Amino acid sequence: MISRRGLALGAGAAALAGCAKQGPVVNLPPRERQFPSDFAWGVATSAFQIEGALTADGRGPSIWDVFPRSKIADASDGAEANDSYHRYGEDVALIADAGLKAYRFSIAWPRVVPEGAGAVNQAGLDYYSRLVDAQLARGVVPYATLFHWDLPLALQERGGWRARDTTSRFVEYAQLVVQALGDRVKHFIVMNEPMVHVFAGHVLGVHAPGLADASLIGPVTHHLNLAQGMAMQALRAARSDLAVGTTLALTPSRPSPGLFLNEAAAKGFDRVWNGAFLDPLFKGRYPETARDFVKDVVRDGDMETIRQPVDFLGVNYYAPAHMRFDLMSDAHIAPGDPPEGGELDAFGRQIDPGGLSEVLNWLRSDYGNPRVLITENGCSDPFSTGPAVIEDGFRVAYVRRHLEAVKRAMEDGSPIGGYFHWTLVDNWEWAEGYRSKFGLVAQDRTTGVRTPKASYAWFKALAETGALDQG
Repeated sequence: MISRRGLALGAGAAALAGCAKQGPVVNLPPRERQFPSDFAWGVATSAFQIEGALTADGRGPSIWDVFPRSKIADASDGAEANDSYHRYGEDVALIADAGLKAYRFSIAWPRVVPEGAGAVNQAGLDYYSRLVDAQLARGVVPYATLFHWDLPLALQERGGWRARDTTSRFVEYAQLVVQALGDRVKHFIVMNEPMVHVFAGHVLGVHAPGLADASLIGPVTHHLNLAQGMAMQALRAARSDLAVGTTLALTPSRPSPGLFLNEAAAKGFDRVWNGAFLDPLFKGRYPETARDFVKDVVRDGDMETIRQPVDFLGVNYYAPAHMRFDLMSDAHIAPGDPPEGGELDAFGRQIDPGGLSEVLNWLRSDYGNPRVLITENGCSDPFSTGPAVIEDGFRVAYVRRHLEAVKRAMEDGSPIGGYFHWTLVDNWEWAEGYRSKFGLVAQDRTTGVRTPKASYAWFKALAETGALDQG
């Protein structure tokens, strides 16, 4: 199964030692290891993965509420998750006690507008107001993501993102949120990883809404891009004091070893994964490879709407993609294997901080060098239904090496303003359920007790001093 953070990155066997398996990775070290004093250290989460309370206080169902448990690796669901709807105060305390000054969370559209349009659920807005106030009271800056894949089910039943009307409903929702929270939330992330939502949810069917229809690539891609641009306009029209950006899952696309046609497959994948979202946003056009997909849904004025200035670009990075030519698939592209002998994470993906350096170099050279926030990066335990690894030195090593890439990119001219670790507490990890654990803090699934891991203490020391140790 190709899972949430393994999508199109190769789904090889999990590394038995999580991130600890050693192998060669080329990456230039930073010249200095001290980060600026205003660098934002934080953690990232998403509503459906942590909140639970799916029927509490008027929340409507999302597409994930009805996604079959049979498609989840451990047959679990997000009904309880971390129960952060009730325990958000503990979350904020964990963040503040670690010396972190930023929290990236998402707002659940169906908690605010249960049917996706029409009646507003004031109790949902009140919840996020309490969450924001709790952060501000502890000196934590809120970064709110508007869409992290939990589309209201009622909108999906009316076509979801294949329907252009969903873009208008998204703008209405964004306007509600900024009216309720914009006096206190000054950093908004419009979308999270729209390319993952396109491919995992609409082409492969391994994520909600569980569709497996390659013809949806064009309309879903374009409508997500269009909704993003429209929402950016709406947020700025509502308030002039906001920092508005969006988050993309950016990855180098590399040919798998072997067939020479794998090179063409890797280039094609790059255009529809990275280019179909970066190019419209920064250049106002789709890359040539993607134009055939979207030609039937693009209308006059759309590209101008999509090309909005961003106050920051969120970059989520985990691993490079390895692609191969596949004569049997419609697109002749399929996930391939990483090079033999390399260091692998729990998903069987190559651990390569140099891939993050490569992404940041693209943004400098090809996209105008926008201000960047690393809005997700992290490492799972080895997959297990058992307890988390508390002495998680492999996670510390993973984060340290990726932060070396971040610092070197800053020295090379990338304006990077912060790093958000994925994630705070081991959560419900989409198609992997609870067997994948990315947290700095463990949670006992039976008792609910939360236990900071060794990585929590390490990240706290880093946030407090800004000095990256040598390891």
